[in-house]
Amino acid sequence: MTRIKRGATTVLLGALALAGTTLGIAGSAAAVPAGAPRTAPFTDHAVFLQTDNPDGNQILAYDQAANGTLSAAGTYDTGGDGAVAAGSAVDPLASQGSVALADGGRILLAVNAGSDTVSVFRVSGDQLALWQIVPSGGQFPTSIAVHRGLVYVLDAGGAGSVQGYALIADALRPLPGSNRSLGLANTDPPNYLESPGQVGFSPDGSEVIVTTKQSGSDIDVFAVGFAGLLSLHPVKNPSATPVPFAFTFDQAGHLVVTEAGTSSLSVYALNPGGTVSALGSVTDGQTALCWVTQDNGFFYGSNAGSATVSSFQVSAGGTPVLLGVAASTEAGTTDSAATPNGRFLYVENGGAGTLDEFHVKDDGTLFEIGTVTGLASPMEGIAAS
Repeated sequence: MTRIKRGATTVLLGALALAGTTLGIAGSAAAVPAGAPRTAPFTDHAVFLQTDNPDGNQILAYDQAANGTLSAAGTYDTGGDGAVAAGSAVDPLASQGSVALADGGRILLAVNAGSDTVSVFRVSGDQLALWQIVPSGGQFPTSIAVHRGLVYVLDAGGAGSVQGYALIADALRPLPGSNRSLGLANTDPPNYLESPGQVGFSPDGSEVIVTTKQSGSDIDVFAVGFAGLLSLHPVKNPSATPVPFAFTFDQAGHLVVTEAGTSSLSVYALNPGGTVSALGSVTDGQTALCWVTQDNGFFYGSNAGSATVSSFQVSAGGTPVLLGVAASTEAGTTDSAATPNGRFLYVENGGAGTLDEFHVKDDGTLFEIGTVTGLASPMEGIAAS
């Protein structure tokens, strides 16, 4: 049995591989398409969007030119259905992280909220190959967290839950006994304000974090323990301002959270034992600050109600500073993604069915270089390589 140290967690790969076969889960290694090529590490850059279409979810692939502009490269069925959260107008999943890259960008993971499944694609540049479809472990999956070979999926419907997997040989293997309830009281599909907003790992992989939005306005923190399993119950931390939605981290490891109730950005220190300490909050004066992307020390927040992107910085001590409105967008500004080199930012507009392309300057200002039009409305989910 091989032991591999992953952040603060020792993952027993032998046990996880055994779990994937003994559970008989759909899409295990035995279900890999015969003769499918194994992709090499890619060098091309691409952007992937999710349609969330209830009649058949798809991933739209775009090739990124050297100047950051995008061109359509392909459309790929996920093998599942999208869905729309109750009451949602521009953000069908009402979440951040519904599409995620893993294994150095070789793997793309996408939720199928209408089918309660997760799709696994192999990535080669701007090309995808559907490799596996697995149950999400709950109802209405909306967000995916990845830390090295460990994956957790957030299911937003009903009581809400997180389900763990090991990513082994390009396949998701469910971790036995890893499902953890959030103890919410939502419907399926959930209301977009009441559903949890995102699942994510702390930078060192020792904790899994979930934001609950209006269902308590909590920041839930699970400890990651033996074999990647979470603590039985999370530590529930009240947010500094109402409706914590999406989050990322600054270079010091502070938790940076959008809080839609007051359109604020709040910063927290992660403490031992799963507690968080609020270090500061600042409102951007816009409406419905919900999504956030970190790019070279700047934080770009999408304001769904104002059709704008706000920019922030965080001081070394964790104080958030509003820089201003960085850009205006089309209607229904939602999820965004920055390229790994930090040069470009792409912002979805779920109301207009467009994708705005920005060059990120050294001082953090945004220069619009183009717009992809004719996309589904609403839509949500984006990843950039």
